[in-house]
Amino acid sequence: MPEAELDTRDRERDADIDLLETAARQAGALALSYFGQGLETWFKGNKSPVSEADIAVDRFLADRLLTARPDYGWLSEETADDRARLNCRRVFIVDPIDGTRAFLSGGEEWTISVAVVENGRPVAGAVFCPIREEMYTARAGSGAFLNGSAISVSNRLDVSGATLTGPHSIVSNTDVLAAGFQKTDILRSLAYRLVVVAAGRIDVGTARGGPSDWDLAAADLVVQEAGGALTDVDGKVLTYNRPRTGHPALIAASTGLIGPVRAVLGDILR
Repeated sequence: MPEAELDTRDRERDADIDLLETAARQAGALALSYFGQGLETWFKGNKSPVSEADIAVDRFLADRLLTARPDYGWLSEETADDRARLNCRRVFIVDPIDGTRAFLSGGEEWTISVAVVENGRPVAGAVFCPIREEMYTARAGSGAFLNGSAISVSNRLDVSGATLTGPHSIVSNTDVLAAGFQKTDILRSLAYRLVVVAAGRIDVGTARGGPSDWDLAAADLVVQEAGGALTDVDGKVLTYNRPRTGHPALIAASTGLIGPVRAVLGDILR
């Protein structure tokens, strides 16, 4: 790619990450105005909860981001899917409140997750945890950051003793524990589960099959830029902005640890 084109691309991505971070902080403030209140809630077809706060934050982000980038596509958990996104060069992929169950129960680990995807991969992303005041950001090729300070995955290479986060059925599995994994708290935001791996706080993050683009895109980039990888159990990286937004079971870890982890967890997660 010519140098001038590279400079233009980098400037565009810098502008996008600034936009995402600002919008995520503003969305977090809006979500906090609903937090701990008696909210109208209901269940979607997949039996996951949604509240008036999710819808308000979704509408805010759509207005804020698409006003700034009207030529970008849009994919959000709380917006009816517009397949026009498939023809867009760049697409916003958003989860207005990731971890709605945590949000509704007064938990701390819910997040705002926003990303820009280009050619099937995230190129800018922000995951904001308002209660803990943690802003995770990444831009393709430029590293990952927590509140402006560089972060990296752990340097552990051995499964034995590795800390593990994921659904209860995984972290408490007898075969998983026998392999030497150390279980940690259940984190109900999948995006947060992944970014704490990026920050080196936990060695391995897992998810059962079924997560969607909006759960993953921003956190995937943060993990990648922190020196790790998010893959399926066969080692394949994820592609976003496809007609189908769902993904299989996943593992996040450092690039040195993820192979041994897949060897142990692959059959358990399938």
